Amino acid sequence: MTIVARGAEALEATAAELRKLGAGDTAVATVVADITTPAGRAAALAACPAPDILVNNAGGPPPGDFRDWSRDDWLKAIDANMLTPIELIKATVDGMIGRRFGRIVNITSGAVKAPIDVLGLSNGARSGLTGFVAGLARKTVGHNVTINNLLPGFFATDRMQAVIGGQAKSKGISYEAALAERVATIPAGRVGDPAEFGAACAWLCSAQAGYITGQNWLLDGGAYPGTF
Repeated sequence: MTIVARGAEALEATAAELRKLGAGDTAVATVVADITTPAGRAAALAACPAPDILVNNAGGPPPGDFRDWSRDDWLKAIDANMLTPIELIKATVDGMIGRRFGRIVNITSGAVKAPIDVLGLSNGARSGLTGFVAGLARKTVGHNVTINNLLPGFFATDRMQAVIGGQAKSKGISYEAALAERVATIPAGRVGDPAEFGAACAWLCSAQAGYITGQNWLLDGGAYPGTF
């Protein structure tokens, strides 16, 4: 297993948790790098040149008002949340096809299906990745290589706090009030536990998930109101 992040401290803490769960010290490699840069991707692929499983999970762009975003803001969001996953898929998928096993999971966002106004940068970039995956996934599944997207709703993460903070600012209300408003829209009546999300991702990466590809799995406690 190879995990990549920009922050060494958080990366090592995550590796330590994985080792506690049963992975040996040598089984978890860490790479401190910015995966959105060519150098960062090169470092990750040097550490793990032939992965059987690829999980793309770049951090989301900041919330805000589209009137405040420059062209550079848009390009940065597209590079991180669309082009970087595509580059990593490009670098690894042919090896998976050759070995006749591969699982690729892209962590996108529930906002792909139900856009959130303050997440315009994320909505746009991740929707582009979703469209790309829809076509490629049908070409690779015959080689036992699946590509799917996981769309998280509101989970107890730092990202959730940033989004709620942005909504509170745009509405002129407190953080607590904005959080209560959001939870009220979730039929489950709570935010998600990251462990629930991890379990869903692990299953999509398993051999048992070989008949599922090109799908967008929404994990949002029932918040999305549509049938499809």
